[in-house]
Amino acid sequence: MAKTTAPPPDSPPPEQDVALRAALEERYLAYALSTIMGRALPDARDGLKPVHRRILYGMQILKLDPASAFKKSAKIVGDVMGSFHPHGDQAIYDALVRLAQDFSSRYPLVEGQGNFGNIDGDAAAAYRYTEARMTEIARLLLEGIDEDAIDFRDNYSGDSKEPIVLPAAIPNLLANGSQGIAVGMATSVPPHNLAELCDAALHLIDKPKATSDELMKFVPGPDFPTGGVIVDSRESIADAYRTGRGGFRVRARWKTEEGARGAWIAVVTEIPYGVQKSRLMEKLAELFNEKKLPLLADIRDESAEDVRIVFEPRTRNVDPAMLMESLFRASELESRIPMNMNVLVDGVVPRVVSLPEALQQWLDHRREVLLRRSRHRLGEIEHRLEVLAGMIVVFLNLDEVIRIIREDDDPKERLKVRFKLTETQVNYVLDTRLRALRRLEEMELRREHEELTKEKAQIEKLVASPAQQWKTIAWQIAELKKKYGPKTKLGARRTSFEAAPVAAAMELEESLVEREPVTVVVSDKGWVRALKGHVADLSSLAFKGDDRLKTAFFAETTAKILVLATNGKIFTLDAAKLPGGRGFGEPVRMMADIDEGADVAAVFVHTPGGKRLVVSTEGRGFVAPEDEMIAGTRKGKALISVDLPHEARLIVPVEGDHVAIIGENRKLIAFPLAQVPEMARGKGVRLQKYKDGGVADARTFALKDGLGWVDGAGRNFSVSKAELRDWIGNRAEAGRLPPKGFPKSNRFG
Repeated sequence: MAKTTAPPPDSPPPEQDVALRAALEERYLAYALSTIMGRALPDARDGLKPVHRRILYGMQILKLDPASAFKKSAKIVGDVMGSFHPHGDQAIYDALVRLAQDFSSRYPLVEGQGNFGNIDGDAAAAYRYTEARMTEIARLLLEGIDEDAIDFRDNYSGDSKEPIVLPAAIPNLLANGSQGIAVGMATSVPPHNLAELCDAALHLIDKPKATSDELMKFVPGPDFPTGGVIVDSRESIADAYRTGRGGFRVRARWKTEEGARGAWIAVVTEIPYGVQKSRLMEKLAELFNEKKLPLLADIRDESAEDVRIVFEPRTRNVDPAMLMESLFRASELESRIPMNMNVLVDGVVPRVVSLPEALQQWLDHRREVLLRRSRHRLGEIEHRLEVLAGMIVVFLNLDEVIRIIREDDDPKERLKVRFKLTETQVNYVLDTRLRALRRLEEMELRREHEELTKEKAQIEKLVASPAQQWKTIAWQIAELKKKYGPKTKLGARRTSFEAAPVAAAMELEESLVEREPVTVVVSDKGWVRALKGHVADLSSLAFKGDDRLKTAFFAETTAKILVLATNGKIFTLDAAKLPGGRGFGEPVRMMADIDEGADVAAVFVHTPGGKRLVVSTEGRGFVAPEDEMIAGTRKGKALISVDLPHEARLIVPVEGDHVAIIGENRKLIAFPLAQVPEMARGKGVRLQKYKDGGVADARTFALKDGLGWVDGAGRNFSVSKAELRDWIGNRAEAGRLPPKGFPKSNRFG
């Protein structure tokens, strides 16, 4: 019989066939989870990513407290990489440097000595040249870590332990913020003021169901380490805190300095968070050289330790606010800081949280830490009370105890039987030196026993009472606020709030363009041109091929021209940039990205603060503010939603208190304007009901003045309020045939 031999123990496992799709999905999911959980997203409880947590714990092991001497960053990086974070020394050092930069971290966790980079964007010196230790804030994050406050897990090599989360005596997630890019998701939490967060947390303890709007009374917005001015509306900030997603427009802080003979300069003293000053200056210099800053004569960077960027106007007559507005629009002197509070909830589940949820995560964690530290202290007290009880017995029978220890073959068992001592008590007595036994005092032992008994009762009461736990946490938060309050150097708010000038963009355009009257002419096929002056007689105008006049209106070169397309989108053109009137003009499509298949439905001049009634061919519509129609790009903005084969048809000015609408079926209805909702965009509501066809025309009017129209011969007709009573109804009704004399074209003229 043939003899079979077992494969050698070190032989590789047999090959298996695995579906490529399944293998890729499994491996990519493992990679994605590793990145999300172990690298990119912060824990909602302590606000730290694993690399930051490991750096601080490594510094704790090295005893780099705020009062200790500095140690080389190379030592810290080496220990952290060797014990906890095997992802490369440069990644660890970069994270360490960021924790030490007061322009990157609102409350730095590391105190650096040496070159740790600057706001210009210069890199830090190599880790062999710099030294570091923890700050007081970092010590608060680690407070109680040796008192069983949190759980530990094995490190990557299994030879030591690392913390899963830090005790976090401060709301670090919101105080210092966090940025990261994972697989399929990202996070961006801006920094906030610690004193304000403490006030919000105290309010949340009193009212656990408080909304983000209520918490905004205490936390009005982010507080960036580099200061600056937030120019978003309160509604925009509230929406960001409510949803956990949004952004903040931050502008540089500036002031004017007067010179001789009415001269002045604008000086920027704070730049937006995350903007490198060197890159900012390069961009400004490039714009200046390309003559894209016409109001500016010179730029100088006079910064030393503080930021000081000087802008000199071309003439002393330039308005300072207008000069700065042009700079804000053209450069990173105004920057948008995104907010996407995507964090690991309970350290496990990635989720976007609101402001109340983020604070509640920290408060729940603090309660868990308080309970665990309290139970740990209870265990210590119980152990000490047990020892003290044994020591009192020993003190009262000291001579007998010494005799037993000297003469008995098994003094441990003899003492346990003779004095009814426990194993712990006997071991403590036997481990105590004789000279220590001789110094014992009964009063001192009993005093310590009494104090520990009282402390034990207090802790047991705390552990048993949730109300007492929250009261203790509230006291801790109040003490934290005292230490980092708004009157302290570190706690004072740096970022302020201002309302952005609403008409600043328009005023800037007007300051750079000479105001002149023009007549805007639009043809049926969508060709547009601007004639100089206000031209009333257009009979001599020539058009291309079989094209003809669609509409014409008076405007000025500083005006915005709005174009409504049949697909419901609206586009913005500058009147000053329209082609002249010598030729046929240019197609609107050359100036706006109108979709294929869509045509120009209407063209009109923008009236600041005005409102328009927007109507689709199916008779749906709404009132829209003209200021909301302004689009900053060629792609335009969505205005009215239409489903094919329907189209956007009309956009008429709102003047009066009633709407008159007539359909292609020649049915007219008038109803109060109040029945039409005001919206920035949407599908609208039914204005008139049709069996066949759609809307023909619509207009708004004041009922007291009656309804007027112009017939084909140019004659004006009017129907009084009393004569209109048969046509006055409600929105969405069918209507009836119009009054006698109404144009056969079904148009109001």
